[in-house]
Amino acid sequence: MFGKPSRTGRTLQYVALTGYLIFLGFPLVWLVSTAFKPPRELVQLHPTLIPTNPTVQNFVQAFTEQELGRAALNSLQVSLASAVLTVLIALPASYALARFKTKLGTAALGWVLLSQLFPFVLLIIPIFLILREVGLANSHAGLVLIYVVWALPFALWMLQGFVRNIPRELEEAASVDGASRLQILRRVVFPLLAPGLVATALFSFISAWNEFFFALVLLKTPELATLPVTLARFVGIEGTARLGPLAAGSLLATLPSLIFFAFMQRRLSSGSLAGAVKG
Repeated sequence: MFGKPSRTGRTLQYVALTGYLIFLGFPLVWLVSTAFKPPRELVQLHPTLIPTNPTVQNFVQAFTEQELGRAALNSLQVSLASAVLTVLIALPASYALARFKTKLGTAALGWVLLSQLFPFVLLIIPIFLILREVGLANSHAGLVLIYVVWALPFALWMLQGFVRNIPRELEEAASVDGASRLQILRRVVFPLLAPGLVATALFSFISAWNEFFFALVLLKTPELATLPVTLARFVGIEGTARLGPLAAGSLLATLPSLIFFAFMQRRLSSGSLAGAVKG
């Protein structure tokens, strides 16, 4: 048995955790600082963390020069559709993989994990040709289809792990009480899967919201562009970036993910099974 960590060990843990939080949080803090800096402060030799003369002109330029509002709406529609479809497809499939163990299911799960090793560049040309043949090459529907297919392997793998953690005794008890298979799924399994469903939806939403490569290749109409593609227009042909508007737009682009996570994080509690099975 391991004893309680000493005071020195606990102090080192806190120091390491603090350093990790600073490592994660500093880019966001610098992004906020850059978004409120005037052009002169952005190019000064010794930059400061806190803007000397804060301004909102970068946000005005970001909205007036590029259609960030329309791009954000496009990204929101694509991301929500991708998250919903991914969860609806992964839910029954993950239950089948977790509860009905067959050689076919094991092979399917192995292929699901193996498919994640394929690089984007290897797949983009055949995907584009297929979508062009069916008339979905320049549409949000085609982009949603790609995002769902791309997110499904990891969603299946993650969600079937949640299913395995649900005790079979709960389903057996409901079956003894006369519940049908559909009633067991609807009244017992699905409510206990809420944390897994939320985690899967968050993964699918954030993946689609931040994705750039597929959207850049498939969407040719400017009105259909998603937010990452629109933000890339603040970088010139020679690689010169307009840091102020780019930082302002990037800051606004992070808000929906943070709001969505803050709204859903309460459902991520894994204590849903507490007290469900009594000894």
